[in-house]
Amino acid sequence: MLTQESRTSLSEIADLNQLKHELNEMPAIDVGDYIAELPPEKRAIAFRLLNKTEATDVFEYLPQEIQEELIGLLHNAQVCQIVESMRPDDRAELFDELPAGIAKRLVQQLSPEERQATATILGYAEGTAGRVMTTEYVRLRQGLTVGEALAKIRLADQDKETIYYAYVTDNNRKLKQVVSLRQLLFSIPDVLIEDIASDRVIKAKTEMPQEEVAQLMKRYDLIAVPVVDREDRLVGIITVDDVVDILEQEATEDIQKLAGVSGGDESSLSHPLEKLRNRLPWLVGVMALYIGASSAIAPFQKTISLVPVLAVIMPLFSNTGGTVGIQALTVTIRSLGVGEVTPADTMKILRRELLAGLGTALALGTTMVLLSLIWTSPETRWVGYVAGLVMAANSVIAVTLGTLLPMGLKRLKLDPALISGPLVTTMLDTIGFILFLTLITISLNILHLPT
Repeated sequence: MLTQESRTSLSEIADLNQLKHELNEMPAIDVGDYIAELPPEKRAIAFRLLNKTEATDVFEYLPQEIQEELIGLLHNAQVCQIVESMRPDDRAELFDELPAGIAKRLVQQLSPEERQATATILGYAEGTAGRVMTTEYVRLRQGLTVGEALAKIRLADQDKETIYYAYVTDNNRKLKQVVSLRQLLFSIPDVLIEDIASDRVIKAKTEMPQEEVAQLMKRYDLIAVPVVDREDRLVGIITVDDVVDILEQEATEDIQKLAGVSGGDESSLSHPLEKLRNRLPWLVGVMALYIGASSAIAPFQKTISLVPVLAVIMPLFSNTGGTVGIQALTVTIRSLGVGEVTPADTMKILRRELLAGLGTALALGTTMVLLSLIWTSPETRWVGYVAGLVMAANSVIAVTLGTLLPMGLKRLKLDPALISGPLVTTMLDTIGFILFLTLITISLNILHLPT
């Protein structure tokens, strides 16, 4: 990691030759961080100091907006050279973000082989295995010996993204077996690869969602997984570094969606207009949802005027009940996201949540009674007991909704993280307010309790 001391040291170098030497000796990701933090007018200068190989590696680590900026500042030949040298999956991701005109121009300047590889990846839907795979992999034909396979790898596959696994196919590119580099190195050269390769191939389909691919690789501890089309032909691989990016992306999206940030990829340094675009629609939507909660209170204005202490107690229902619901909701969405559970496990999860919820209800209900006794006068102490009862009931309802709502949305093939949070908090507020104010009103009208 590039420390603040290292950044300061680099910024103090006045000799461009010395800076060139330092940058080309550093890891590409650290150089990318350094260039990204430079003023815009200095980025292109620093980037031009990198040698060909380092420039390509650094470019892949730069944020998309800085990549686009450099494309506009560098000479066309240098841009083409960098884009041609990029890995196909990283190049496809770049083209996905660039303006259509720039992407089209760069595609036309690629070699036929790289153009085809990029077109193949861009031909698949976003968020699928086909879109995040790379077409650089080691393929071995059936019938080769171990010695022939190793010779082929040395001659033709030295630039492939990973060589830890080689994939054995027939003449129609249909995936048959997988063999590791370790197996090849420690086998007799005259042995046929099909005799040492494994028939048990863990693979992904091109249309498989990327998060399912990540869970597949995590489950089987793979560093790469082959991707096949509908006819079982090998078209690419997904490597572990791509999976790390996928998991980070999915976690970021879920966290931001739970908070009502619709873009799913906003950062602290995003443009203010992007922040406004991502947040405002949800805030307006949440206000619309809370109209229901506010409307639930409106008929009880007389009750509140007769027992003013209700205005002190009611916010506790909103904040505490919503927090209990969000806790259950977050755990459920996380378990769905990492593949620990499915909608078929709903009742098993609900039973466990209810057992925990009963303990929570007892603790929060008791706390609510004690707090209410502090705020109420001796004549209205009865309000505290009603408040404790409703808090306990609302806690049980909260864990129930926090479990059932995301499971139901998942069963309907909707994203639980997208709308569960606002729905749970709004429903709990509405239910809690109506239940509490109704019981208070009944107590006043029927039992003629003092106020």
